Amino acid sequence: MDNGKSTLVQALTGVWTAKHSEELKRGITIRIGYADASFFRCDGHDGPLYMATEKCPVCGKEAKFLRMVSFVDCPGHHSLMVTMLSGAALMDGALFVIAADAKCPQAQDREHMIAAKMAGIRSIILIQNKIDIVSRERAVENYYEIVKFLEEFDMERSPIIPVSAQHKVNVDAVIEAIEKHIPTPSRDPNAPPKMHILRSFDVNKPGTDVEDLVGGVLGGSITQGVFRVGDEIEIKPGVREKGGKGGYVTLVAEIRSLMVSTGQVNEARPGGLVGVGTSLDPFLTKSDGLVGNVVGKVGTLPEALSTLTLETQLFERAVGTEELVRVEKVKMNEALVLNVATSVTSGVVTSVRDDVVEISLKKPVCVEPDGKVAISRRIGEGWRLIGYGRLR
Repeated sequence: MDNGKSTLVQALTGVWTAKHSEELKRGITIRIGYADASFFRCDGHDGPLYMATEKCPVCGKEAKFLRMVSFVDCPGHHSLMVTMLSGAALMDGALFVIAADAKCPQAQDREHMIAAKMAGIRSIILIQNKIDIVSRERAVENYYEIVKFLEEFDMERSPIIPVSAQHKVNVDAVIEAIEKHIPTPSRDPNAPPKMHILRSFDVNKPGTDVEDLVGGVLGGSITQGVFRVGDEIEIKPGVREKGGKGGYVTLVAEIRSLMVSTGQVNEARPGGLVGVGTSLDPFLTKSDGLVGNVVGKVGTLPEALSTLTLETQLFERAVGTEELVRVEKVKMNEALVLNVATSVTSGVVTSVRDDVVEISLKKPVCVEPDGKVAISRRIGEGWRLIGYGRLR
């Protein structure tokens, strides 16, 4: 079901994030998209007005700049849950979009709320979209459905903003709610820099002469520290050795450029999204080839692991299913899908001791000690979130 997430992002930023051809054809978000917006406030009225334009649309005066905000548009369709979890790993807060013309909660609503809380997202704003296509009575009924849904997750204090993203109604109220409820978090700029890769690109046009080729580009969000042009970086777990049968090799490269929403910069800090131009062979970065890797200064990242030992906490029921299937304990030789920050990998259970499981991974992951891992199991035709684990 289309709740209007991408339409809301477009109303806030002017950017339509669903650019992949299959997304346009099917009308859903498949790949993670992102866009930036500058927020402003005009105080020359009975109350402050919030907007995403430099000039106030009411009085025409210059508005006060507040901050730059980056939006990550994640897939909402249940079969793309593992992709959604990857995007959630970069978020400081979330706009949870619910359509007023559908009963709340849908099966995927519970799954997404639990995934957001697992990813550490505590600042959530509920967007009651499509109020323009329902009656007043239905809008009120849907509002109380949302209230009850929030109570289920102890999120009663989360604001609920009724909007029509299609007609940009109440977009100012959404911006105001973001300003009040999703503050810019404090980060340590002196820590060793680290970035999770959410997208990777080959920006060279077909037919470009060899001498004019530029290196691969990495897209993501810096979580700590500062990256600068000229820095030598490593990328873990890297790529599989030639032949495809060996282990993974860490990549080392030089930062050639840094691009943020305002243009090219010489250094990039935590907050927002950044494009990192590198000396990497663009063959390695094309078509999101390095998504899930972690970037850091050489020698500062944890080792990539091919086996994870997790202390698990399973949900009572698999919340992404209509019938709320009861979650059974993890079994030996069971295949699972794991999300670690922006990395998605699969593995087979090799040991089970009470709530502690050992999983041999198909693709290694770079994870911090005590890192959190989302666990999904094959149920029916899709992978469903059944719990999470902490690295031991």
